[in-house]
Amino acid sequence: MGPGSGFYDVVVLVEREIDQVDAAQLLALHQGIDEQVCYHVLLPVEDPAGGVEGAMGALSTGEVFVAPSVTLPGSDDDLREELLDECRARVRSSVTALEATGARATGSPVCQEPVQALIDKVAELDAREVIVLTRPHVIRELFHLDWTSRAERRLRVPVLHLLEHEHRDPGDGPGPVAARR
Repeated sequence: MGPGSGFYDVVVLVEREIDQVDAAQLLALHQGIDEQVCYHVLLPVEDPAGGVEGAMGALSTGEVFVAPSVTLPGSDDDLREELLDECRARVRSSVTALEATGARATGSPVCQEPVQALIDKVAELDAREVIVLTRPHVIRELFHLDWTSRAERRLRVPVLHLLEHEHRDPGDGPGPVAARR
């Protein structure tokens, strides 16, 4: 895909894998576009939001945790490979969910800083649009440190921030996907 590919390339940066509800919401955003849309899913290997939320939770309870500086030989490489394998599986699941809606999709794990990976992918594909799909991050959004705000400052394509639907009991139906910007 990319320049001259004939596709309307959309890069989607996500915190977790895309499920069928999120995939249907993404597809609905592009109804009526004459060109065939191709979604390019980027999923970070590590969950930076989870780390920040865990640290903030520990601070709010007054607990301070200092990670030990000693690691077992080879454990870092094993852990990295395990995280990468898990991320690859979540990317495949995301691509499958999008393809199940009839969309064209590709995906890749992200080992570098997520916004930089997004910028690089947009440039590589000459993408027409960016979608950031995350949970709400009130503090980061307040100070404009979230992925969407950072991407908007550096890209010259439309950037849309969607909030993931809430996961509920299947009988409750899908939660709303709220858009910002």
